[in-house]
Amino acid sequence: MSRDETALRFEEVSFEYGPNKPILDTVSFSLRRNSKVAIMGQNGAGKTTIFGLITGEKKPESGRVLISHGTSIAIASQVIPREQLDLTVREFFQNCFTEKVYDIDPKIDAVLNAVHLVLPKSATEKIYDRTVRSFSGGQQARLLLASALIKDPDLLLLDEPTNNLDKAGIAHLTKFLVEYKKTCLVISHDAEFLNAFTDGVLYLDVFTKKVEQYNGNYSAVQKDILARIERENRKNAQLEKKIQENKDKANFFSHKGGKMRMVAKRMRDEIEEMEDDIVDVRKEDKTIRPFTIPVPPELYGDILTINSYTVLHGKKPVEKKAEIALRKNQHLLLQGPNGIGKSTLLEALATGKAKGATIAKGTVVGYYRQDFSTLNFDHTVREALFSVMKKPEEEAMRKVAAGFLLTGDVIKTKIGSLSEGQKGLVAFAQLELLRPGLLILDEPTNHINFRHLPVIAKALDHYEGAMVLVSHVPEFVSQIRIDYTLDMEK
Repeated sequence: MSRDETALRFEEVSFEYGPNKPILDTVSFSLRRNSKVAIMGQNGAGKTTIFGLITGEKKPESGRVLISHGTSIAIASQVIPREQLDLTVREFFQNCFTEKVYDIDPKIDAVLNAVHLVLPKSATEKIYDRTVRSFSGGQQARLLLASALIKDPDLLLLDEPTNNLDKAGIAHLTKFLVEYKKTCLVISHDAEFLNAFTDGVLYLDVFTKKVEQYNGNYSAVQKDILARIERENRKNAQLEKKIQENKDKANFFSHKGGKMRMVAKRMRDEIEEMEDDIVDVRKEDKTIRPFTIPVPPELYGDILTINSYTVLHGKKPVEKKAEIALRKNQHLLLQGPNGIGKSTLLEALATGKAKGATIAKGTVVGYYRQDFSTLNFDHTVREALFSVMKKPEEEAMRKVAAGFLLTGDVIKTKIGSLSEGQKGLVAFAQLELLRPGLLILDEPTNHINFRHLPVIAKALDHYEGAMVLVSHVPEFVSQIRIDYTLDMEK
């Protein structure tokens, strides 16, 4: 590949978060101009770190990150930084530029239209003056994408762009990326989404700290990797069998004396050569262990009743009637497009401020927020898990933590330093330790490695308390028993 065709090149790049936390080890790869590439890898492997190295936010310990001359870069991160939530829309987009942009409103209109952030006319009159916080999670996801597009970048970096998007939003984003004429690098666990537009994959191996580069879409690369692992395992099995046979013979001959000892020595030399030929098969991503979210033994009667709820049309609240009563072992699914008020209702329920809804006195509520704001980012993982336990016990806490791959130095790491996927695993570990009678879940698949999702779905399916769930991932929802559905749009 000539340098004129290259948009980005990593040359022997190494990076670590301190001496005991290496992330990348002499990594090399390059991206062609106008290519669309997915980044795969286990939570914590360094996918988001690669983006930080590309933007210059992070500096490599060694090696070079080379960007083609004149290439402009924009990134749509996983979440809007907390310090930007109280900015107005106009201020939020102005922050995307290092210099003042005059008459920015038409540019904002264009990119909001591109990401299909369409609001009723009654709500768009003063959209530039609305705070970012006033938008739903799905609408904030669109704002993030729009903030990258407003720069019209040559290299577009997208970090989990389908998180919080409803079906229509994902379809619109997919169409946009299929038609996008410039270079795009995407982190996502959504296979169907990636298959629609990617032509290559970078795989980050969390164990070797290396990056493997493949051509083809997400599913094709997965098949290639699995086929290679199967071949390597088969070859290793054959070598190990022969090694053991030769060891047995060498031990036998070594006791015979004379020339037989020389034969045994030659056989041991051959054994060493065969052991050198054994391939280091890449360890596949670990999956969290099956788990159960326990419920209190005294759970009975109506745990949650909803007689009315509020939906949002633009910013105008409209009250609707309902007749919902959840008892033990009953699950409710909330549906509706982005911006209708699902997350608002869940937060009101979790905090006991929902008008028209009542939670039985003494009910322990487990609340999984899509932005992880229920976690204290200054706590270590150990402190976060202890904080929800009635009787903090080190052994019990570590046993649950290990099931969610929160081991070793991760236990001592502050929540704010974890990847978004690891924060999600901490949140689920908290739920197991909390033993809630009412479970409230807002987009629990966001940021989570796809390998973990069937395990999480099974735990929720078997959950014996009352549960309220919001999820835009039909495949995930289909694995969970749903007793009632409330479509907030109808």
